[in-house]
Amino acid sequence: MSFKNIVRELKEMKDGIGSISRRGVEGKHWRSRTRSHIAPDVAAPSQPIDQGQWANLPPELLLDIIRRVEESETSWPARTVVVFCASVCKSWRDITKEIVKPLAECGRLTFPISLKQPGPRHAPIQCFIKRDRTTSTYRLYFGLTPSEDESDKLLLAAKKIRRATSTEFVISLVGDDFSRASNTYLGKLSSNFLGTKFTVYDSQPPNDAAVQQNSLLSRRFHSKRVSPRLPAYNYSAATISYELNVLRTRGPRRMHCIMHSIPVSSIQEGGAAPTPTSFPQTIDEKSSPRLVSKGKEQETYFSSPNLSSSGEPLVLKNKAPRWHEQLQCWCLNFKGRVTVASVKNFQLVATVDPSLNIPAVEQEKVTLQFGKIGKDIFTMDYCYPLSAFQAFAISLSSFDTKPACE
Repeated sequence: MSFKNIVRELKEMKDGIGSISRRGVEGKHWRSRTRSHIAPDVAAPSQPIDQGQWANLPPELLLDIIRRVEESETSWPARTVVVFCASVCKSWRDITKEIVKPLAECGRLTFPISLKQPGPRHAPIQCFIKRDRTTSTYRLYFGLTPSEDESDKLLLAAKKIRRATSTEFVISLVGDDFSRASNTYLGKLSSNFLGTKFTVYDSQPPNDAAVQQNSLLSRRFHSKRVSPRLPAYNYSAATISYELNVLRTRGPRRMHCIMHSIPVSSIQEGGAAPTPTSFPQTIDEKSSPRLVSKGKEQETYFSSPNLSSSGEPLVLKNKAPRWHEQLQCWCLNFKGRVTVASVKNFQLVATVDPSLNIPAVEQEKVTLQFGKIGKDIFTMDYCYPLSAFQAFAISLSSFDTKPACE
């Protein structure tokens, strides 16, 4: 059988294609425009199932087929073929996950966990955000700009929830389910009353070691459905602060981001940022320090991960713009990715102690770039060491009202 025929048959297979999702729902749901086009992880079946004739292929042949598919299909939507390979059966999925490298190495988004992994080192992942004012939702899509046929690939979605003393942005893998009881829940962004300080909460620890350490007990406090794959807690992953504008002077916002889950050593030569390879299945509340339950939903919060073994956390700040005399405005070089002036526009770079001997290139590199290109449309480009989830959460903080900062 030729290679093209194998790929064609993979596309036509009904078992495992479209019907598999992290929640085990019908395929029509995750193929919807509001669902993420990134392939969902597949929960381990509770009962043995017949994997069919495809599982009996010789390992050498299977390895060669999947490697050729992965190397040839480098962009979406063609890369869905790689997803199909992982959806055939367990043996295919194991080999596919072995071949597909982490995002920082290959620069290609494939599985949902890619959204929690650091971006590429040398080229940014280019995305854009659509804001829906009527539903207070924000959707992150993969690509340069919105397409005319509206077939854009959804990566993440967030819903803004106003409370009496704060604002929250609940982040999900899908665009129509923002329940914290859902296993599509990835985390949230929470602000203080003035909108000057935000905390990014992640639904999982920053690395697989913490996941394995906390894998003895599974609990879900506010869910009517109990599933060991549901993310049960909120880990403090980052703190975002906007400086107060006491004198009410006109100018750009000033922001600082303390990435509790990323050590500053990750941008040193030979350093590496935490890279999760799978979503946690269970959480142990006894082995995790300083947990606090609050709210009617009884959500559980954890203190910032301990980075004492890997040094201080990475700190990012917005790149200072320059004043353009002719245009009479503040300007930054967005390299054509931002076209509309807005107080929300920003670029983030690392701020480090000179004693750490961080290369000047790393200090000047723009880690996250966010800006407006049209009504309710914004671009978001990110790279190592930030993940799509972290970059999206930081960008969402720019949408909240900040009367004390402007």
